[in-house]
Amino acid sequence: MKEILEKIDQVFQERGSAVLATIVRQAGPSPRAAGTKCLIMDDGSLSGTIGGGILEAQTVDKAREVFDDRLPKRLHFSLQGVDLAETDMLCGGRVEIFLEPVSAQDPAHAAVFKEAAKALEQGVGGLLITIMDTEQWQHGKTPRLFLGKDGERAGSLAGASNIEDQLSGRLKRILRSRQISVFSMNDDHGNPVEVLAEPLTPPSFLYVFGAGHVSRQIVPLADLVGFQVKVIDDREEFTDPALFPRAGEVRYMPFEGAVERLKIDKPSFVVIVTRGHVHDKTVLEQALNTRARYIGMIGSRRKRNIIYRKLLEEGFTEQDLERVHSPIGIDIGAETPEEIAVSIVAELIKVRAAE
Repeated sequence: MKEILEKIDQVFQERGSAVLATIVRQAGPSPRAAGTKCLIMDDGSLSGTIGGGILEAQTVDKAREVFDDRLPKRLHFSLQGVDLAETDMLCGGRVEIFLEPVSAQDPAHAAVFKEAAKALEQGVGGLLITIMDTEQWQHGKTPRLFLGKDGERAGSLAGASNIEDQLSGRLKRILRSRQISVFSMNDDHGNPVEVLAEPLTPPSFLYVFGAGHVSRQIVPLADLVGFQVKVIDDREEFTDPALFPRAGEVRYMPFEGAVERLKIDKPSFVVIVTRGHVHDKTVLEQALNTRARYIGMIGSRRKRNIIYRKLLEEGFTEQDLERVHSPIGIDIGAETPEEIAVSIVAELIKVRAAE
């Protein structure tokens, strides 16, 4: 989503126009999931993809009508050989795509996307709300609203203030779901409309210090539940990317000063599972000087207390140490590396969901 918002901002800066295509419903097998987007430029080029093939080609073709009349369209595809015959996209599912105009001539529209991009950049996020019914877009109206997690607001759902109120009340629950949703609701005049609600959540970056056997179990689980994982170790033979195929990056570097060379900030999670308490302390004292959302360190309470005592002697406070989850993970009686990884990733999910 970040890349799409950046491209939309470029469209606004260049005083241009584009069409935003979003998969809003998906049932059964299909190339891409609900929430997937692409931006169609007026020359037919794309930023992003909704799956390629004839599905995308037909979407681009229909986008010409949106450019012409500046009104949204809803496309329905069957991937069972009916709509996409003689292609290799016979997945067996069904897809609905929402096409909407994006134009620099609409300052209210621009304000919504700018506020959404700003919220993501600040690690906050929020909810993008769009009424999909074409009638609501008549006479130059753009029924779109961004509700920031911290109360920021841009745009409006003209004639549907009750929908704004209802979704404001559900904001935290929808954001926790991390799933795009279509709601059937009534506007202020009692007319039924369909409303697209898109949670915009900043990416959760997970930095795993230590590339041993526990890390090899943490990484695929964390990736599976939406974390963008980076692995760091000071042993070159342990940082072969082939050992961590689900990691976004594997870096070989000394633990001393490593945190300073990484962008660890508010949306970041730090897991410390090095090969010994000396290295754990080296990483922990650096992590405590960041704004990381989560800091967890593996080890027994005895080892933890030894490290804490040394850190207190060096000037850290009890309040600093209260930020650390140690022993790391939810207590499920884990023994094996696989079980330990489950307990750690479960704790990461719990902390992420509480935000």
